[in-house]
Amino acid sequence: MYELGGKNPAVVVLTADLAESIRLTRFLEKYTDRFFNVGVAEADLIGISAGLALEGFIPFACSFAVFLPGRCYDHIRLSVSRNQANVKLVGSHAGLSNPGDGVSAQSFDDIALMRELPGMTVIVPADANQVKQAVMAMAEMIGPVYLRLNREPSLVLPEKPFEVGKGQLLREGKGVTIVACGAMVPIALEAAEEVDGEVINMHTIKPLDEEMVLKSVKKTGKVVTVEEHSVIGGLGSAVSEVLSEKMPVPMKIIGIEDRFGQSARTNQELLEEYGLTVGHVVQECEKLIS
Repeated sequence: MYELGGKNPAVVVLTADLAESIRLTRFLEKYTDRFFNVGVAEADLIGISAGLALEGFIPFACSFAVFLPGRCYDHIRLSVSRNQANVKLVGSHAGLSNPGDGVSAQSFDDIALMRELPGMTVIVPADANQVKQAVMAMAEMIGPVYLRLNREPSLVLPEKPFEVGKGQLLREGKGVTIVACGAMVPIALEAAEEVDGEVINMHTIKPLDEEMVLKSVKKTGKVVTVEEHSVIGGLGSAVSEVLSEKMPVPMKIIGIEDRFGQSARTNQELLEEYGLTVGHVVQECEKLIS
């Protein structure tokens, strides 16, 4: 954001009292007149952002995913999506990546909420490089975008060209297609080594790269999706909607089952509790293959 602020004077940043947590302090210090802290008032955060967008600015509205979109969904629906306002929404600390704060701060439904909104683009980058690529790309796009961020440090993947709406084929294989997003991409890559999996980093959930999914599944004949999100309404749902119409195949959606989160000392403890580990992905792939 600091780099983007220097390149584009139309970029402004808004947050709901979470500048330090979301690492916006450098932008705040350099571009004080383009930074707005609305306090703990997420509805106002969206309303002000929409107004700025309609006046020609490019607002990045940033908060924890449990609050944005969770607490202000209706305002996003009416003020941003319905107006196709050029607002860039950023939900941080998503999924299980906020273990210490527990259920009240963990968001498993944000992808589902955002991808059903007309005209909303949904991006879930897999590592730090893709976060930067996504932010730069978002600023060039016209229309609302939701960016989902993970709090935990992540493995930096080999850098590839990033294009919104185009998945990345990270590993070729014949055993099973594994489609993953966000923090689950490194886990999918490790699991794929044991099952000859073909791995797609689906960093854009909407619009989904249907062509890449269909091409891979045509070769493997089966698909597993992996996400740090509810199994209802997220990446797995998006992939299954495509396949059910165009190429029905055996499929398994791996994610957070129909339950809430909980507190833990570490993110790894929660990944094990909710079955988001390499071992579990391998097990589910082997079931499908057999």
